[in-house]
Amino acid sequence: MPDLASPPLAAFSVSEYRQRLARTRATLRARGLDALLLFAQESLFYLTGYDTSGYVFFQCAVLPTEGPIVLLTRRPDLAQARDTSIIEDIRVWYNAEDANPAAELRAILEEKGLKGGRLGIELQTFGLTAGNWRAVERELAGFCVLDEASDVVRAQRLVKSSTELEHVRQAGRLADLAMEAVRSAAAPGRLSNELAGAALSAMLAHGGDLPSEQPIVNNGPRAVYGRGVLGAYRLEEQDQVLVEFGASHRRYMSCIERTVILGPLSHDHQSMFSVVRDTLLAMTAVIRAGVPLGAIDAMHRRVLDASPYGRDRYGACGYSLGATFAPTWMDAPPMIYADNPLVMEPGMVLFPHVMLGAIDSRRAVGMGHTVIVTETGCEALSRVPLEPLRP
Repeated sequence: MPDLASPPLAAFSVSEYRQRLARTRATLRARGLDALLLFAQESLFYLTGYDTSGYVFFQCAVLPTEGPIVLLTRRPDLAQARDTSIIEDIRVWYNAEDANPAAELRAILEEKGLKGGRLGIELQTFGLTAGNWRAVERELAGFCVLDEASDVVRAQRLVKSSTELEHVRQAGRLADLAMEAVRSAAAPGRLSNELAGAALSAMLAHGGDLPSEQPIVNNGPRAVYGRGVLGAYRLEEQDQVLVEFGASHRRYMSCIERTVILGPLSHDHQSMFSVVRDTLLAMTAVIRAGVPLGAIDAMHRRVLDASPYGRDRYGACGYSLGATFAPTWMDAPPMIYADNPLVMEPGMVLFPHVMLGAIDSRRAVGMGHTVIVTETGCEALSRVPLEPLRP
């Protein structure tokens, strides 16, 4: 079949989308499934190019093993679906007091001859709330058999194509530029939010997109937190700033984590930095094709638990990255945790990181970088030094 012109805002060629759809359909047939109900926005973006935030409402695409994909969405997403995706059959449901998009989904399934069939459904996604799932379950009870199939597209998305990796590398370049902007903005009296703004401005000014989650910029005693926190806090003359964020290029994320130090570096803090750097380097040396993900965390635990800071480490040390939508830049599962048996393959993109948050002393050090798995090792995307960042 000849290739067609890509939709005006699609990230990839029609040929690549067709190949992805063909692989997904082959997996469905192998599992004895007649169709897949796509609720994960990441799946829709990967398979068709469709790009929207409308997944926060009821939205589903029906991918049968034979025949075209059908999207059910709201009216505000109609033009967007046409311009960003290869989906041609787009159905619209309208808000009303008696609106029941789950019933409209059932009507589509009946129209496509899927009554009595075995359908896969994506349940592990922010695109399907518990309330919407209960509505779907109620409408399809006795109509068909539903099998949990959240892994069908997710597993396919783990290994990136060469064109996907181009976007990942661009995101890595943006992450470095943004971290340098944070370093330059750090000064006593500045607000922590100004540093977050500097990171976002640098990404956008150099052709990036807004990331799928806000930057983490936690200073002072809040640096031990593993998440962003409400409020803007002034940097002190003597301060620590834990900075972690993802940069986005066409939705593909590259993450980076560093710690900015203002004022003299104490002996204890320097010791923590040395241990964190050595741990991250040891973890990175483990990463290569054919090795289980759990080996990364085994090294993480081995080095930190032999240091004075074992009690201050986190329980996992990273995760997979890809093209993601709010509320998170983490493309998980998989997470990097103890004994995870998933074997690494060339083209996987991972974010290994080391975080020490000493809750008693309130000292914190974090470092992390995005890597692409290769046959013999990995390609680290960041060029920002693994050391305390000083303004």
